[in-house]
Amino acid sequence: MQANPSEEPVIDRKARMKIPFEDLKARPVDERVKDFEPTFIQLTPEEARRAAERCIHCPDPAPCFKACLVHNNIPAAMWLIEQGDFIGAAEIYRQTSSMPEICGRVCPHEALCQGACPRDKRGEPVITGALEAFVTEYQRRHSKVEIPVGAPTGKRVAIIGSGPAGLSCAEQLVQKGHSVTIYEAAPALGGLLLYGIPNFKLPKEVVQGIIGDLKRAGVSFITNTRIGESKTIDDLFEEGYQAVFVGVGTLVDAKMDVPGVDLPGVYQATEFLIRANVDPDYLPSDMGTKPEVGRRVAVIGGGDTASDCLRSALRLGAEDVTCLYRRTEAEMPGGKKDRELAREEGANYRFLTQPIRYIAGPSGRVSAVECLQCELGELDDSGRRRPIPIEGSNFTVEADTVILALGYWPDPIIGDTTPGLETHKWGLIVADPDTGSTSRPGVFAGGDAVTGPDLVATAMIAGRKAAAAIDKYLSEK
Repeated sequence: MQANPSEEPVIDRKARMKIPFEDLKARPVDERVKDFEPTFIQLTPEEARRAAERCIHCPDPAPCFKACLVHNNIPAAMWLIEQGDFIGAAEIYRQTSSMPEICGRVCPHEALCQGACPRDKRGEPVITGALEAFVTEYQRRHSKVEIPVGAPTGKRVAIIGSGPAGLSCAEQLVQKGHSVTIYEAAPALGGLLLYGIPNFKLPKEVVQGIIGDLKRAGVSFITNTRIGESKTIDDLFEEGYQAVFVGVGTLVDAKMDVPGVDLPGVYQATEFLIRANVDPDYLPSDMGTKPEVGRRVAVIGGGDTASDCLRSALRLGAEDVTCLYRRTEAEMPGGKKDRELAREEGANYRFLTQPIRYIAGPSGRVSAVECLQCELGELDDSGRRRPIPIEGSNFTVEADTVILALGYWPDPIIGDTTPGLETHKWGLIVADPDTGSTSRPGVFAGGDAVTGPDLVATAMIAGRKAAAAIDKYLSEK
């Protein structure tokens, strides 16, 4: 067992298998759809201990450990939680993760650690994600989180972007003693974590807690500065930075080239989510008001962003909220749990539906979506069956508001303004997956700016790997 090698406990697995399953409790639907507060109720210490006691401590390496993208020592954490050592368990997570309080909330645990739990065969896994979130939140309330700062090296690193990749890279670099400055284009810090994930999934104070840790560790932050516009990567080197990490993510909405897409009431997902979920104090000057959704909302797309838009629209007062998706639910890229929550809250799904035109009403605002029925054909490059529109199957869906959640593209500005930096696929940066090194010496990159849209944990791992490579690069420079 990985929990405590020096004192191997005796585990009665049969007895543990009899401990009843208690799932994480959600707030009542009629209550939670009235606000943007967290969906789930935080565990109590007693509930956390009971949940951890259900871990049967599989032989090493445990399936949950192997399935975790960052390889958290989950069995060790479970053992400490059931002993009541919540802060010790939190420190276990912090050994391998730069933001466990976030990953415990937003990782698709059902597809990773939790889904790998042998108890999930009965649909009753150990609730590993909720326990990770509980102990790290408990640590913040009852102790302190402190990033150990290394002896100053005199080396300076600029990080572009304050999302999960940039924050994780900074957290690792300050432990090596390097001076770190993070540049952020938006008015507030957090990138995707603040602007892209609704509060009912990730409370903003959790993100601010991590940023506070970095500030206390000496990381500097400069907001409202878009690198590639007001200054370039070359300018950063001229200012004395010896290395640069690019973690700008992919927050440019994919476009849909159909008639009516520019009508009033048709939103891109990013603008809609930012205006719906973010405190006005953090908003850009052109996004200061909540979106008006009317009674009927159509969301186009099938990923997690689509689920976030559906649930946000319901909280803004929409009565009839429908997701239009051109494949079937089996091909949807978004998490099953988010769809279940959206359905609980009143969202509808209409599959094999391809929008082809947005129709204006008498006021000039969008009033309906013209669609074609689809059928599935052969597999395409994504490994999913290709949707084929059926000619003559036109029908309309009434909608006062349409939200386009079609995915995200990279912002090409970094590549366009950085000589010698190789990019591909509409602006994604070419970088070594193990080190983050790019074609430009001293420039490293990671996260969605390299891979395209992916998980928070994937971006965090990229930031940590790049930090190790940057430290090596600086030590040899």
